[in-house]
Amino acid sequence: MSFDQFVFGYGSLASEYDDGPVAVLRGYRRVWGVAMDNRRDLPGYKHYLLRSDRSRPDVFVAFVDLRQESGASVTGRYVPVDDARLAVLDRRERNYSRIDVTADVDAAPGGTVWSYLGSAGGRARFDAAGRSGGAVVSSDYLELVRAAIGALGAEELDEFERISGLESLEVWDLQRVENR
Repeated sequence: MSFDQFVFGYGSLASEYDDGPVAVLRGYRRVWGVAMDNRRDLPGYKHYLLRSDRSRPDVFVAFVDLRQESGASVTGRYVPVDDARLAVLDRRERNYSRIDVTADVDAAPGGTVWSYLGSAGGRARFDAAGRSGGAVVSSDYLELVRAAIGALGAEELDEFERISGLESLEVWDLQRVENR
């Protein structure tokens, strides 16, 4: 089967596609910049509980995003997708908007390359939570992202740790729960 669409993963998606070809996206850098409101139940989405006591904390849970920055670059992986897989990813990545980054990917695979960048709502939640001190990172998600980025190269992980903004966030031991 021949594919003409691909998704560039730079965080948790890169961990799922750890055998996908490595590529560089120019003009962007990784940041902590998207959040979900853990107080809200959304059908088919998720929420988080504290592992220590199974309570549901009143916080915003933060995720990795890309921000445009001249001269910056992000190493990630791309994977071939069809329309059905894109629809699944669009639902999953509800705090993000899918954008065409084909022109910014080195060694584009010969088709459209999409990536997920923080939606206006996802970024607004992160910004509001950051101002109030209510944004946290799940330790499981952080380790998943670190492993995916580290698999792309130690220098990529070092840069992420240095410039992503993690130092302004608390890391909590959270358990992800899927809402039905």
